[in-house]
Amino acid sequence: MLIITIIIAAVLLILMNSKLKDKSKENAELKKQNDALKIIEEKYSPIINIENEYDKKISELESLLNEISNSEKTIAEYNKQILSIEKILSVYESRLDIIESGIYTPIYDFSTSEEYKTKLSLNIDKQKAMIQSNRAATCYTIFTMDGSATKGQKVVKSYQKIILRAYNNECDALISKVKWNNFNQIKERMLKSREVLNKQGETFSIHITNEYEKLKIEQLTLEHEYNLKKQKEKEQQRAAQEALREEERARKEFERAEQEAIKEELMYQKALEKARKEAEITTGDAQAKLIEKIQKLETELKEAQSRKERAMSMAQQTKKGHVYVISNIGSFGENVYKIGMTRRLEPEERVKELGDASVPFSFDIHAMIFSEDAPKLEAALHNRFESHKVNMVNPRKEFFNVTLDEIKNVVKSNHIDATFIDIPEAEEYRETKAILKKLQSQA
Repeated sequence: MLIITIIIAAVLLILMNSKLKDKSKENAELKKQNDALKIIEEKYSPIINIENEYDKKISELESLLNEISNSEKTIAEYNKQILSIEKILSVYESRLDIIESGIYTPIYDFSTSEEYKTKLSLNIDKQKAMIQSNRAATCYTIFTMDGSATKGQKVVKSYQKIILRAYNNECDALISKVKWNNFNQIKERMLKSREVLNKQGETFSIHITNEYEKLKIEQLTLEHEYNLKKQKEKEQQRAAQEALREEERARKEFERAEQEAIKEELMYQKALEKARKEAEITTGDAQAKLIEKIQKLETELKEAQSRKERAMSMAQQTKKGHVYVISNIGSFGENVYKIGMTRRLEPEERVKELGDASVPFSFDIHAMIFSEDAPKLEAALHNRFESHKVNMVNPRKEFFNVTLDEIKNVVKSNHIDATFIDIPEAEEYRETKAILKKLQSQA
C-alpha cells in the first residue's frame, strides 16, 4: 500500500514539473510578445497619437457643426421675427410723418385748387428758365481734355446734363408719390437725392444749385397742397350735393303733405256742408248727433288747414327745420353724438335712414329741436364743439365726443327750450349683450 502511495506521489510530482515547465514557456512567450508590442508601440506611437488627435478633432468639429446648425436655426427664427416686425412697421411707416410733424400747416393756403395750378405752372416755367440759362446745375472749374478746353467743356456739359436729368427724374418720381401723410418723408428724400448727386458730380466739380433745389421743394409743396385742396373741394362738393338731395327730398315731402292736406280739407268741407244741411231738417236725438258730428268735422277741418299751412310755410321758408341729437352706443360707445339738421316734415325718417345700413344698430334720438333758423342752431353747436369732433378731417361726419349736458347748455344759450331724453333706449344693443352673456354662460 505504501509503495502504491509513493508511486502516485511520484507521478503527480512529474506531472506538476511538466506543467510548471509549460507555464514557464508560456510566460516566456508572453514576455516576448509584450516586448515586441512595446517595440511596435514605440515605433508607431506618433501615428497612433495622430489618429487619436484626428478622432478628437473630428469630435470637436462635429460639436462645432451642431452648434452652427443650432445657430443657423436661431438666426432663421430671428429673421422670421425681423420680417414679421418689418411687416408691422411697414403698416405704420406711412403714419410716422404725421406722428413726428403733427398736423400739416399749408404754406400757401390758396382758396381754390385753380390757384395752386397757376402757381405750379409758374414754378415749372422758372425751372425751365434756370435749365436753359445753365443756373440749375453749374461747374465751378475749367477742365481740359487733350489740352483742349473746348473738349473738356463738352464732356462736362454732357455729364452735367446726366446729373441734372437724374435729379429731375428722381424728384418727379418722388413728387408723384406725395400723399397727405408722407410730405416730410418725400422732402427728406429729395434733399438726400441732391446731396448724393452733388457727391457724384465732384469729379467734374458739377453742383446742383440751391436756387434750383428751392424750386423743386416749392413744386413738392404746391403739389401736396394742391392735392389736399382738391380733396377738400371734393368733400365740399359731396356735402353740397347731399344738401341738395336732402332739400329735394324735403321739397317733395312738403308738396306731398300739402296735396294730402288740400284733399283732406276738401273732404272735410264737403262732409261738413252735408252734415249742416242734414241738421237743418232733422230734430231730436238725430239732430244732436249731427251737431256732435259737425263739431268733430270742424276740428278735423281746422287740423287739415293747419297741416296745409305748415307744409306751405315749410316749403317757402328754407331755414325752418329740425336739429337732431342722436347717439348709437352699440356702434360708437358712450358720449358720442351726431348733431345734424333736416328740413323734412317727418324728421324721424331722416334718422331712420342714417341707421338703416351703415351701422350695426339703430340710432337713438335724444332731442329733435324745431327751429325757425335750423342752419344757425346747427352751426352754433358744430362751432362750439369743433375741438371735440370725432373726425377732424371730414366735417360732414358731424360726430362729436361730448356729454349730453354740454349739448343742452349750448341749446339753452341760444334761447331754445328743448326736451332731451337722457338715457338712450339702445334696444337692439342691450338685447344683443344679453344674448351674448347667455351664450357665454352656456359655453
